[in-house]
Amino acid sequence: MDNIKSGFIGIVGRPNVGKSTLMNTILGKKLAIVTHKAQTTRNRINGILTESDCQYVFVDTPGVHTAQNELDRYMNRVALQSTKGVDVILFLAPSNEYIGENDSFILKSLKQRDVPVYLVLTKSDLVTNEQLDQKINEWNQQDFKFDAVISISATDNKNIDILLEKIKENLPETGFKFYPDDQYTDQPDRFLIREIIREELLLQTEQEIPHSIAILIDKFEDKPHITSVIASIVCERDSQKGIVIGNKGSKIKNVGIKSREKLELIFGKKFYLELFVKVKEKWRQSASLLKQLGYDKDTY
Repeated sequence: MDNIKSGFIGIVGRPNVGKSTLMNTILGKKLAIVTHKAQTTRNRINGILTESDCQYVFVDTPGVHTAQNELDRYMNRVALQSTKGVDVILFLAPSNEYIGENDSFILKSLKQRDVPVYLVLTKSDLVTNEQLDQKINEWNQQDFKFDAVISISATDNKNIDILLEKIKENLPETGFKFYPDDQYTDQPDRFLIREIIREELLLQTEQEIPHSIAILIDKFEDKPHITSVIASIVCERDSQKGIVIGNKGSKIKNVGIKSREKLELIFGKKFYLELFVKVKEKWRQSASLLKQLGYDKDTY
């Protein structure tokens, strides 16, 4: 058992660079929700990959962005705090996008971390080899020395095995595993249920709605063959409530159907899901409401 390696790997970057997609691909499971909308991930999520001689604990984080309210500040704090106490940091940036201010801001904070930092260039399937080389040169001109540069594509598994091997080199030989072999996350079922409902809302609504909603589990009953959940979708305004409900309740009904299908696939059992909509004005500005909705700044 002495040669077993185990450790924590922080995944950071600005919004929509492919952090959650990478973790889901590595785990071969849907753990973190993924949409094309920025700021989809709000919490720190640990994803666990266990091999015979190694256990990787990936820490997926919200995208670091310009904060406009208390929720944004919470998300940035979660992301940057999650780079503390890890063994390796993966800094993700798309191969096909410009280097921006948020990238520089994150790198500045990473200078204070005394662990290997890998530049992981995502979406490499969207650029030519020449464009990729040019992007690597641009990053090498930044005021930061990366310990490795790896280009990947999560959609076709390109270089994922190389990335894992590179991470393994820098994980400590602990002689033990942090989690049981069959565990793939440290998040409770309630968290995953909330996230799946929120993902479906993100996919089915437009404009300002996605960022002004949160999910509250009102009732959770887990039986051997069926899990019953009653949940509230929390909005900030009555107009948003109307959009979420939809014409004659069509939107919320569809969100419920799609969420239930996803949950049954993830958990491998039947789900009964009932959704309601509540209005809590300016909840994103209220520390106490944020805490109630699962975004507790005091835990970071």
